[in-house]
Amino acid sequence: MGNRRACTEHRNAGGDHRDATPMDHLTILYRGPLASCDYDCPYCPFAKRRDTPAQLRADRAALERFVSWVSEQTHPVSVLFTPWGEGLVRSWYRRALVDLSHMPHVVRAAVQTNLSHRVGWTADADLSRLALWTTYHPGQVPSERFLDRCRELLQYGVRFSVGVVGLPEHLDAARRLRAALPDHVYLWVNAAEGRAYTDEEAAAWTELDPLFSYSRYPHRSRGLPCRTGHSVISVDGDGTVRRCHFVPAVLGNLYDGTFRHNLTPRPCPLDYCDCHIGYVHLEPLGLYDVFAGGVLERIPRLADVK
Repeated sequence: MGNRRACTEHRNAGGDHRDATPMDHLTILYRGPLASCDYDCPYCPFAKRRDTPAQLRADRAALERFVSWVSEQTHPVSVLFTPWGEGLVRSWYRRALVDLSHMPHVVRAAVQTNLSHRVGWTADADLSRLALWTTYHPGQVPSERFLDRCRELLQYGVRFSVGVVGLPEHLDAARRLRAALPDHVYLWVNAAEGRAYTDEEAAAWTELDPLFSYSRYPHRSRGLPCRTGHSVISVDGDGTVRRCHFVPAVLGNLYDGTFRHNLTPRPCPLDYCDCHIGYVHLEPLGLYDVFAGGVLERIPRLADVK
């Protein structure tokens, strides 16, 4: 989760689809009603609450309905779960990812997670499709416990990225994490909400994440072409479709199909976009080339981080 912030060929999962029509490949950012989290990070912008049993049942039913819808499609689909809280502590999110990964038309099934839950369940998934976007939260989990989870993922052969929020008090922990991880595991850094970084501070974070410059400043986006609303959509638990999480205008509903006639290339209506799950789809930034094959799980081509 962190802060602030497929398909002419399946081998291009999460890659560049500028020449594809929406039904060639549809990327879905799914966020159901789940809002509970086992962490309580003070810098996290996501809502924090304890979900009641009724709320958890509603979230489970919504997710199962969504997975059922995906199973009925005939065109390629990629899914990134972006819950307000932590999904992988819930059995239905783990099962959803396993089930999605075994659907032949699903190109990628990914989730944002704090990696607090053990990862043995990934052994049941098709690892050519599963991927995790993981975040390390110093102060919420001992570093060795988080690293143990990463080692488990490496042992199972799961694709994953690791990231931290770029706060001064996290820098030493992030350096130790980078030193402990294999070189091929990408460590990303999210700029902290509202923080203005000096060049010296930015240089320190860029040593860890050569792509930190994309997160350092909000991106001017109004009027710029963006894939959201065309080949990328946001879906909530009721099936309401929007172009992305950050633009409230409704395009229709997933389950009655009304969203489909509204899928069209369109410019961004917002002045700025400062969250990776948003600006990665801005066409002028060229990030589908930088993250070719790993857009949803935030894994760039190795050549771009050297």
